[in-house]
Amino acid sequence: MREVRHKAVLIMLKSKGSLAVRMVYRMNNNNTIYKKAIQLAIPMMIQSGITNAVGLVDNLMVGGLGTESITAVSIAGQLIFVFNLAIFGGLSGPGIYGAQYYGQGNTEGVRNIFRLKWWVACFCVILGTLIFIFGGTFLLKRYLTGEGTEIDPELTLFYSKQYLDIMLIGFLPFAITQVYAGSLRETGESMKPMVAGILSVLVDVVFNYLLIYGKFGFPRLEVRGAAAATVLSRFVELAALVIWAHADRKKHTFLQGIYRRLLVPVSVAGPVLLKGLPIFINEFLWAAGIAVLTQCYSKRGLDVIAGLNISNAICNLLNVVFIALGSAVGILIGQMLGANELERAKKDSVRLMWFTGFLCIGLTVVLIAISGVFPKAYDTSETVRNYGTQFIIVTALFFPIQGFLNSLYFTLRSGGKTVITFLFDSVYSWVISVPVALALCNYTGLPILAIYTIIQSLDILKVIVGYILIKAGIWITNLAEEVSVEDADTAETIHAQR
Repeated sequence: MREVRHKAVLIMLKSKGSLAVRMVYRMNNNNTIYKKAIQLAIPMMIQSGITNAVGLVDNLMVGGLGTESITAVSIAGQLIFVFNLAIFGGLSGPGIYGAQYYGQGNTEGVRNIFRLKWWVACFCVILGTLIFIFGGTFLLKRYLTGEGTEIDPELTLFYSKQYLDIMLIGFLPFAITQVYAGSLRETGESMKPMVAGILSVLVDVVFNYLLIYGKFGFPRLEVRGAAAATVLSRFVELAALVIWAHADRKKHTFLQGIYRRLLVPVSVAGPVLLKGLPIFINEFLWAAGIAVLTQCYSKRGLDVIAGLNISNAICNLLNVVFIALGSAVGILIGQMLGANELERAKKDSVRLMWFTGFLCIGLTVVLIAISGVFPKAYDTSETVRNYGTQFIIVTALFFPIQGFLNSLYFTLRSGGKTVITFLFDSVYSWVISVPVALALCNYTGLPILAIYTIIQSLDILKVIVGYILIKAGIWITNLAEEVSVEDADTAETIHAQR
């Protein structure tokens, strides 16, 4: 009966020569790819949402302490953000190989990648900790050069240093958690990292309340309490994930005997690190670029930083939608490339980009609707609240552009064009966005909202250039086929040596 009705509608539309019939056919043909994208993205949205919820909880709890505390956490958070992205970038390269080894059924290969991730994570933790111990005060001061009407810069610096010093303790558990979570996902397990993440949010919420405000006999630590709660939640997340994963070693066979040795053969580590280096550099430089942009905005006053913090807290919670969809697009298009469905990959990549951008319009509506309400949750000045509202609105208006751009980025990356994405992402930020922000903030009298809007609008140029690259198809590469050829060549060489 449903089919008869469906055909009747199509006949009616055809008889009227309506353009709608073509839209109906297109939707029927494309529904599968859209559903796949949504199904892949939802678990990622939940996981990313959990991570960002920790930051939102910290913001809201600290928001009751005053403007200096809000600004201090925001400034320290910018530096920690660079470290977190460095961890993500450093583990992404090995993660590509981990997934491939798992697909080949090569358990020892997965073990080697896991061990290599440990070395990368420990290197990032040691380097990041040393930089923040010896240069933390210097870096924090870069954000305190502007003048706020009601904000004490010395007190803000004091709070920032308190927060950052305690957060350093959480670097190692955070990094190890990413090693385990990434490896589990690469082997098809996404539930354990998600549950551990949920547990960490619950711990963070409870202990934020207890330690920031000194409830139920706990000491009132204020900003230090927010950092301590987050660090504690990191250790809880790590413990839950590690214990659960090792308790299920029959399923996660790569964990069997994983710590009998930690050395990784150079023949394995060399190519993996070389392939992953552009991704690491890109993520690090992109995060550093965002931190520098924030430092530029700070020249217009500390009130601006506090307002940006309010805006980022809620916008980061919702942008997980297009970030997760971008990752899903990369996976789906990569699968098509691996299956040698090159023409289909080219067409579906464009469809998915438009699809992601369209969904982000809904996020824009939601953000604008709450832009005047959310800042009121913070105990701060009316000036800071107004900045928060204005930044939320401007950020929301560019959400569709960001959604489109994110899908575009992961499409380029799915073809293995890491150098192109490096130029397209971080190099663009440092060559275009950062110099423009520096010039506008230092040499013009434009209001901060206008400057912020101009910087956001620069991404439109990235969309145009990226869209041209996608349509040209220069990113289309069957990496799986190349890997197979390389493996065959390696096998022949080993056989000849024997």
